[in-house]
Amino acid sequence: MPYSKPFKVIILGFDGVLGSVLAGALDLFSFTGVSWQRFLDETVEPRFNVQIASLGGADIRCSNRLIMQAHCDIQDVIECDLLLIPTIGDSIDKVLSQNSELIPHLQRLANTKADIASNCSGAFFLAKAGLLDGKVATTHWGYASKFKADFPLVDLQENQFVTHSKSQSKDQSGNIFCAAGGSAFYDLGLLLIERYCGREISTQVAKTQIIDSKRGNQNSYTNVTLHKPHSDQLVKQVQEFIEENFKQPIHISRLAAMVNVTPRTLNRRFQSCVSMRPIEYIQAVRIEQAKRLLESGDVTIKSLAEQVGYEDISSFTRLFKRATELTPKEYQDKFSRLAI
Repeated sequence: MPYSKPFKVIILGFDGVLGSVLAGALDLFSFTGVSWQRFLDETVEPRFNVQIASLGGADIRCSNRLIMQAHCDIQDVIECDLLLIPTIGDSIDKVLSQNSELIPHLQRLANTKADIASNCSGAFFLAKAGLLDGKVATTHWGYASKFKADFPLVDLQENQFVTHSKSQSKDQSGNIFCAAGGSAFYDLGLLLIERYCGREISTQVAKTQIIDSKRGNQNSYTNVTLHKPHSDQLVKQVQEFIEENFKQPIHISRLAAMVNVTPRTLNRRFQSCVSMRPIEYIQAVRIEQAKRLLESGDVTIKSLAEQVGYEDISSFTRLFKRATELTPKEYQDKFSRLAI
């Protein structure tokens, strides 16, 4: 992928934050485009400009008693590409109460183009700000009962490693991601790096940081890299249907009838929003899922086509090779995590 201007990442710092996640997020994104290049004696090209922002730019007292210095004041952050909310390390209620002045800034940045992502109990901040109402989310399984009791309007999926919600508000164009506890932070980080920089860069980071990048349940976030920012709710509805039902036969006429337009109109609006026709989007979703299954290394080529919605193995193989320039077997041999 051609190098471009670094994406702006803001990590929210607050008293009571889990220090390892705050520092870990800073390292993970700061060294993207750096560590791999140093190892191979290539030109260093940082892909992210990362800053820790706190209220007033004050020092941050982590839950492990480490004091970290913020780079900037959250009040001065007008826009960013990605806002990260780390794990709450101290008492959740105590931290939310003592950091209530951060809530308006989360709401303010949510009304920009920024993607927002939380890790573990950081989801409580997003829920407190009302940003997860009516959306799917996840958090550490140990906090699931409390989360459901405190925020009944949120569709909590505690069994998911990572969840992804697309905003339905005309004022919010970004996406919201949540990760569960523990190592899910790395799943989230690699996912976001892939979203912004592509699969190759994400794989480089996984290898340099020696991260086991085999993900858990992927259906909620497999196809985020296919999404193009747009405000056509009809197209978004069809995209979501495709992503949730890609294993089943999908007919364009049925999709068009579902949203009360003609197939021609659906094709035109899809092409305008995501630069592909619905049939191409269906194929892209299936190919992306096939890549993930092949990368996990625990799928046979024979069963692969069926798992992603194709009955004709030869037809699927042709489509896969057209998209990747590799056969499924060649792709698995090259990218399977069991082979690394």
